[in-house]
This record gives sequence, C-alpha cells and structure tokens, in this order.
Amino acid sequence: MALMTGAEYIESIRNLNLQIYMFGRKIDDPTEDPILRPSLNSVRATYDLALMPEYEDLMTVTSSVTGKKINRFTHIHQSTDDLIKKVKMQRLCGQKTAACFQRCVGMDAFNAVYSTTYEIDRKYGTSYHENFLKFLEYSQENDLTVDGAMTDPKGDRNLAPSRQADPDLYLRVVERRPDGIVVRGAKAHQTGICNSHEVLVMPTIAMGPDDKDYAVSFTVPTNAENLFMVIGRQSCDTRKTEGSALDVGNCEFGGVEALVIFDNVFVPNDRIFLNGETEFAGMLVERFAGYHRQSYGGCKVGVGDVLIGASALAAEYNGAAKASHIKDKLIEMTHLNETLYSSGIACSAEGSKTESGNYIIDLLLANVCKQNVTRFPYEIARLAQDIAGGLMVTAPSEKDLKDPKIGPYIEKYLAGTAEVSTETRLKVLRLIENITLGTAAVGYLTESMHGAGSPQAQRIMISRQGNIEQKKDLAKAIAKIDK
Repeated sequence: MALMTGAEYIESIRNLNLQIYMFGRKIDDPTEDPILRPSLNSVRATYDLALMPEYEDLMTVTSSVTGKKINRFTHIHQSTDDLIKKVKMQRLCGQKTAACFQRCVGMDAFNAVYSTTYEIDRKYGTSYHENFLKFLEYSQENDLTVDGAMTDPKGDRNLAPSRQADPDLYLRVVERRPDGIVVRGAKAHQTGICNSHEVLVMPTIAMGPDDKDYAVSFTVPTNAENLFMVIGRQSCDTRKTEGSALDVGNCEFGGVEALVIFDNVFVPNDRIFLNGETEFAGMLVERFAGYHRQSYGGCKVGVGDVLIGASALAAEYNGAAKASHIKDKLIEMTHLNETLYSSGIACSAEGSKTESGNYIIDLLLANVCKQNVTRFPYEIARLAQDIAGGLMVTAPSEKDLKDPKIGPYIEKYLAGTAEVSTETRLKVLRLIENITLGTAAVGYLTESMHGAGSPQAQRIMISRQGNIEQKKDLAKAIAKIDK
C-alpha cells in the first residue's frame, strides 16, 4: 500500500487505541469525538486529495527510496522543484480545510533527520542514517502520518537542559540498554499527535557536552507503552459538542494541540537517530526549523485565501462590497497573503543540495518567510474582522435562529442584503470568527506567531545568515574605502 484512502486512514487511527485525555477523562475513540474529529478530517484531506487526478502532480511523487508513487508528505526532497511543489501543496491543503492539516511537521522532520544522520554517520561511523532509511521506507510504504516532536516544556529558560531543577523538563535518556534506550520527558504543543501513527522526536535546542542525555532523536508508534497525550483547550472548542454547524463556523475541519508525555518509553536501537552526539543537536534543530519556516509560506497562505474570500462575501452580504475602503482592505489582505507565498517560493527556489543528496531551502529566506508570518496573518485577521463587523461576535446561536418564537425576529433584524438569507450571512461571519478567534485561530494566528520557533528565533537566524560583513565589503568597494 503506497497510498491510503481517507477512509482507510480513519480506520487505521481508530485501531491504534491511543492514550488520549481531555477534560479529565480518557477518550475511548478519538475518531468519533466531536471535538477531535474535525482535526482528524483535516489530515484525512491530505489522503483524499492525493487520490484526485487534478491534484496528483502536487500531492504525489515518485519515491527516491522505492521508486513507487507516494504521498508527497512522506517524501525526501530531490530538487528545488520538489521544494516549490511542497509549498504549493501546502497552500492547496490550506485552501481545502481552512485549518492545520498537520502532516507538515513530520515531512519537515523527515528531511532534517535524513541529512543530519548522514553527517553524523560520516563522522562517527554510527548507523543512524541506515536506521532512518528503514523507517522512511516503512512510512512511505504504509502512507503514515508522522508527528514531528521538537518543543520541550523547557522549565527555566535561563538554564540548560542538564541544569534544570527537574531534569525531565527536557526529554532525556534515562537508561541505555543493549537493545535500546528508555526516555522520559514531554513534548508540548504537538499539533496532530492524536491523528498520527508515529512520533519522530528531536531535540529542541543546540546542546553542550553536559547535555548528552538530552541530545536524542528517535521514533516510536503513538500507541507505544507509557506514551499518552493531554489535549489542550481552545477557544470555542465545546461548540463542536452542541451539534450546530452554523455556530462552529467550520464544521468539518479543525486542529488540536496536545502535551505528549513519555513516561519511561522504550526505544529499540533501530529506531534511534541521535544518541548523545551533542554537537549535531543544533544542526538538526536548525535544519528542521528552516524547513518548517518554509512550510508557513504555504499552509498559512491557503487559510488566508479562505479568510479573504469569506471577508469579501461578508462585505457583499452586508451591502458594503462597493465601498472604496472595503476594496482597499481586500487588496491589502491579498498583498500581504501573496507576500507570504512569495517568501515561501523564494526560499524553495534558492534551495541547495546537502551532502546526503536531499535538498534544503535557503535558510535566510526561510527565516524571513516565517518572520513575515509572525506579523501578516494578524493584520489580515484584523482587516477581516473590520470588514465583518461586530455581528461576527454578537450573533445569537443557531438554536435561537431556529426557535419558533424568536427566530423570525432574528431573521428580520439581522438581515443583510435581500439577495441572501440571514442564515447565509451568519454562516460566513461564523467562519471568519472561527479563523480569527475560534478553534482555527490556534492554527492560523497563534501558530503563525510561535510555530517553528518564536519570532526572536527567526531574528537570531536572520542575523546569523545575513552576512553583514559581506555587505560592509560591498559598501567599502562602492565608497572606495581600502580598509
């Protein structure tokens, strides 16, 4: 099986019997939970789209490992064309779900681990790259969704992992055995972990010699013994339990985050990709962050496309579409969204081949892309809310709209233009609310700010990659300065 159907994917997650906790209880079947199901549907879309002929070129590719047709989310980039198609695929998925579709982190982790393990093996004679190739082929053959787990809780940010008061605040190796290792700790903000078959763990920061136990990368199934997940709360999340498609805004798709706890989880030797080689922790972090910062030039742009469309509809339904300031706001939203996309395409087109043979993006431009993503979606959302108007957050519920007594009053007093019903007007306002304030806002706004590292992390990389000394030399040459 090189490509799974969406239905087969859902069934595969159902059969995992994951340890998921939410609102103080264990979730018996996450595929049927009304809060979790929309996030599962978002991942399912990546499987359904891959089987549609019109999207075959973006969603699928020939594996460099097996020569078989695979989902691009499990691919190792072989060219700048692959990098560009990745961004285009992510925009498409964002357009189709208006939510986080959750497979990007695993894809980005694949490519970072692929090149890093190659370089570790070359220096130390380890077998990490061979281990990873076996796992990669397994993932491609079974069309798996893999969660990339990098972010540790971190505790006191002023202290290195090995100096924390509680040593488990960064995930670490607590036992080394002849057949593998035992790890303990947690990974935070894990998007899509409850919809994944495997989790690929990476260190979260560059490390020194004292942090040897924390320099670890590996993969285990998400149903591994002693691994469990605690779902985070989101704004408006319990609306999904009320049975109202209108009140939710985006009734089919969504995303969730989780704290993933590794309470003495065993990892066999052939699933280990880094084990104490501290000097390579920073390389792995930098490469993964670069790939993932590129990703935001696609996925957030696709969601932005939906938000711009919803804003244009809201203006029409409000009877304000012809106003010059509305037109100007829609132009500005489009300008900002396409600027994000152009950054994603640029860092892809300027990519280069690594020593291992796969392609990596231009790291400077990838960080510029993500720095823009920490700002522009917030302005796009502000303009969307401006266009939508206050009714976006003060509209009554669907039950009130359908109530025999007060429903007719709502129909009468919340009507917009005569061409559309009050219910239609409310639907598009709820969609804007969902993307900018509700559950989707986590995947659009907060993720834009903190996903793939904080804004300051990108600024550090921009400073490091910006090559100020070369620019000074250029200025000296023009000004005829000898020294």
